[in-house]
Amino acid sequence: MAWPVTAASYQPPRQASDGWPVADAATLGWDASTLAGLEDRVADGTYKKITSVVVADHGRLVYEHYFNGGTPELLNDVRSASKSLTAMLVGAAIERGAIRDVKAPVYAFFPDIRIAHPDARLATITLEDLLTMSSTWECDDDNAFSSGNEERMYVTERWLDFALNLPIRGYAPWVTRPKDAPYGRTFAYCTAGAFVAGAVLERATKQPLAAFAHEALEAPLGITQVKWNVSSEGIGMGGGGTRYRSRDLAKLGQLAVDGGRWHGRQVLPAAWVTAMLTPHAQARDDADYGYLWWQFRFPVHGVETKVWAMSGNGGNYVFVLPERGLVAVITSQAYNQSYAHPQSQAIFRDVVLKALPRR
Repeated sequence: MAWPVTAASYQPPRQASDGWPVADAATLGWDASTLAGLEDRVADGTYKKITSVVVADHGRLVYEHYFNGGTPELLNDVRSASKSLTAMLVGAAIERGAIRDVKAPVYAFFPDIRIAHPDARLATITLEDLLTMSSTWECDDDNAFSSGNEERMYVTERWLDFALNLPIRGYAPWVTRPKDAPYGRTFAYCTAGAFVAGAVLERATKQPLAAFAHEALEAPLGITQVKWNVSSEGIGMGGGGTRYRSRDLAKLGQLAVDGGRWHGRQVLPAAWVTAMLTPHAQARDDADYGYLWWQFRFPVHGVETKVWAMSGNGGNYVFVLPERGLVAVITSQAYNQSYAHPQSQAIFRDVVLKALPRR
C-alpha cells in the first residue's frame, strides 16, 4: 500500500537579531495551510526556480521559507527591483538638500559630459522624467531597435556618455503622445534613465551610490550585507543588479508600508513615500507607475485592489499593500524566462493574498 506524501505544515519564522519581530500567522487570522501549501507546489515543480518567500504583517514576519538553494544569508540578485531603491535614495537626497526637488534638470549635473549633438530640448529633461520612465530620450528596453535599449549601453565603455547622448524620441502613429496620455506622460521602460538617476545621486551627494545607500537606507535599517554593481566607468548602477538578503528586502518594503519609518525612526520622509507611491504614468493597460515603483491590480478577497511593487527580471518582487500593512518578498532565479513574472505574481495572488486575513 502506497502511503500519501505528507503535506507541508506551517512553521512561524525564526526569531533573529536583525530587528524583525516574528509572529504566528494563524494567531493573526491568516490561513496557515494555504501558506504552507506553497512549499508543496515548489516541491512538485508547479513553481520553478523560486528561492525565497517572506511575508510581513504590520511589521511582523509571519512567513519565511527558502527553496532551491536559497538561504537566509543569500544575497539575491533582484535585477531591476533595484530601481525602486534609487527612487528611495532620491527622496533621501532631497531631504538632505543635496537635490533641490524632482524638477531638477538632469543635464545641469553633468556639465563635463560632451554632447555630440546639442539640442535645447535636452535641458528640459528633469529627474522626475527619469523616475517616471517618461523622458523624451529615445530609450525603450522593450524595443530591440531602440537607440537606448539597455543592452546597447552595457557594451559601451562609458555608460553615462551613452545615456546623455541619446536622441530625442519620436512618436509613431500608434503611440500616445504625452498630452493625450494618462498623467500627461508617455511611458517607455528605460534602464539607462534609472542609471542616470543614480549618477545624479553620486554627483549631488558627492559619494559613491553604494556609500550613500549605506548611510541613508541600509545602516538605519540594520542591513549589513549588500552588493551594489558599478558601470564600466565606475558609476553606481542605479538601474539594476543590487543584491540583498530576503529579510532585508522585506525591510525596504516595510519602509514603503510604514510611511518611511522603521521601528519608529523616520528613515525616509513620509511625503516622499507618498509621492513615490502615487501614479505618475501609465505603464500598461493593467499597470501604472510611480517613482520607479510599479502599481498592479490584484483581487483581495474578491475586491480589485491596487498593490505597489519593486519588480525585477527573474520574477523578483517586493509587493506592498500599505493599507493592510502587508509586505511580501518573492525572490526567483528564473532570469529571462517568460513564466518568471506571471509565476511570482501568481504566488502573491493565489498564496499570499488568498491566505491574508479578512479584515
